[in-house]
Amino acid sequence: MCLAIPAKIIEIKDEIGTIDMDGVKIKVSLILLEDPQIGEYIIVHAGFGINKIDETAAKETLKILRQISTMMDETSSLDHS
Repeated sequence: MCLAIPAKIIEIKDEIGTIDMDGVKIKVSLILLEDPQIGEYIIVHAGFGINKIDETAAKETLKILRQISTMMDETSSLDHS
């Protein structure tokens, strides 16, 4: 299973963007996006920005992903008790 994760563009050089993905900064290709801008949120999959996303939707998605991660960590620790 693959997930496309929201991230904020923090730098652009040519068609490569540096994104902040919930505190993790990585470089991705922006070639598939029309007129990407610093400060915009995008969906990233397999090293490519594939779609722009509204900031509110991006933050809500990140919140849900954090909650899922926390639940998985709690479940995992219970399995090892």
